[in-house]
Amino acid sequence: MSAFETIIGLEVHVQLNTATKIFCSCATSFGQEPNKNVCPTCLGLPGALPVLNREAVKKAISFGTAINATINQNSIFARKNYFYPDLPKAYQISQFEIPIIGRGEIEIEVNGEQKTIGVTRAHLEEDAGKNIHESDFSKVDLNRACTPLLEIVSEPDMRSSDEAIAYLKKLHSIVRFLGISDANMQEGSFRCDANVSIRPSGDSRLYTRVEIKNLNSFKFIQKAIEYEVERQIEAWEDGKYEEQVVQETRLFDTAKGVTRSMRGKEEAADYRYFPDPDLLPVFIDEELMTQGKQIPEMPDEKAQRYVKDFGIKPYDAGVLTSSLELTKYFESMLDFGASAKGSLTWLTTELLGRLKGDNTLQTCGIDSATLATLVKRIDESKISGKSGKEILDVLVEQKGGDVDSLIDSMGLAQVNDDGAILAVIDSVLSANPDKVAEFKSGKDKLLGFFVGQVMKNAKGVNPARVNELLKERLQ
Repeated sequence: MSAFETIIGLEVHVQLNTATKIFCSCATSFGQEPNKNVCPTCLGLPGALPVLNREAVKKAISFGTAINATINQNSIFARKNYFYPDLPKAYQISQFEIPIIGRGEIEIEVNGEQKTIGVTRAHLEEDAGKNIHESDFSKVDLNRACTPLLEIVSEPDMRSSDEAIAYLKKLHSIVRFLGISDANMQEGSFRCDANVSIRPSGDSRLYTRVEIKNLNSFKFIQKAIEYEVERQIEAWEDGKYEEQVVQETRLFDTAKGVTRSMRGKEEAADYRYFPDPDLLPVFIDEELMTQGKQIPEMPDEKAQRYVKDFGIKPYDAGVLTSSLELTKYFESMLDFGASAKGSLTWLTTELLGRLKGDNTLQTCGIDSATLATLVKRIDESKISGKSGKEILDVLVEQKGGDVDSLIDSMGLAQVNDDGAILAVIDSVLSANPDKVAEFKSGKDKLLGFFVGQVMKNAKGVNPARVNELLKERLQ
């Protein structure tokens, strides 16, 4: 066992996919010309007043429902005062004392073990803009300023980078299944701040925590946490813990794989929170509460249903529900008439096993209808599983195609005509009377010899049917 225990808490910012910003009617679309989607309200100009986006509140309620959290019918928006070039008002409208979402929990699984991670709160706030640094000057794009964020704050319940990543992936899956965010990490719609500290094993005290800011890749989040844990342990063992581990915000250098000091970490008092005088306290009426609580089937519920209805193993059900895209693809295959177990195998093992690099389920060109057709042709014994793999290789290579046309053009259709198969069987048995006699005297293993001879003399026949008819003939 390690001499130290790692303590991790995560703050995740999820950009809600409302059509307009949280306090004004500017569009939230990504990739627009810089500073196009701005107005006096999101620029913080004098006299412009914010108006709360009802849809953002509804999406927050949906998230709270999904994690079995307390939903506060009354909440308050506050001003969080700090100045950065990308925050034109010099304060951020956020929630502090009374957030919209209170205590909740998220179940994760790591190395086959279940663990519950507490969610302290989830509150609504506005995003800041974006700084663009070029050579010796900087630019500011305020299109993102005032877009709605749901900040989800966990308890410090995670004890390893593996647990942190499992929590983040589960959280990512939840907001995607709810449909409240596209959670695109490359575009900043799902980003994380990690609070990391260590303590001697067996100690219950919480020591100095370091915040690693603005992480937007599962891979880099894990690397950043692991580096920071190692840095803090080395400082402790060198007797320089109090000198080198201070409460601060650090950034992760992805090129060098190290964290670097950015600034001292502010506390709540430094932000001088006070209720925003331009916004009334939020009251969630019964209609909005009811609408927000109507959520779709969540990943864990789907996985349980797959196990119960389709006889799929829990691990495989977890794989199928690990992402919204995978779940939709699988369920679409079922809608096209493919079997559940065949769809599982040919989607998760065969198709995904062939996709490398940038070639993903979304870009491979093989839609669910095509893969479902392949599964059905195998289940119908029109082609063998081996032939199915050959066809799938071609589909992946040419990014799609028609399964039935490939079966014909590649000459892979199985012969299921009993008369034709029996004719070959009789020919093989007549040519090997000595082996027939040996089989009838008890050498059952010779069945494999006869199957091989039939398959050799009648290419494309259904192996399963050959076995059945051979047994009948030999008896």
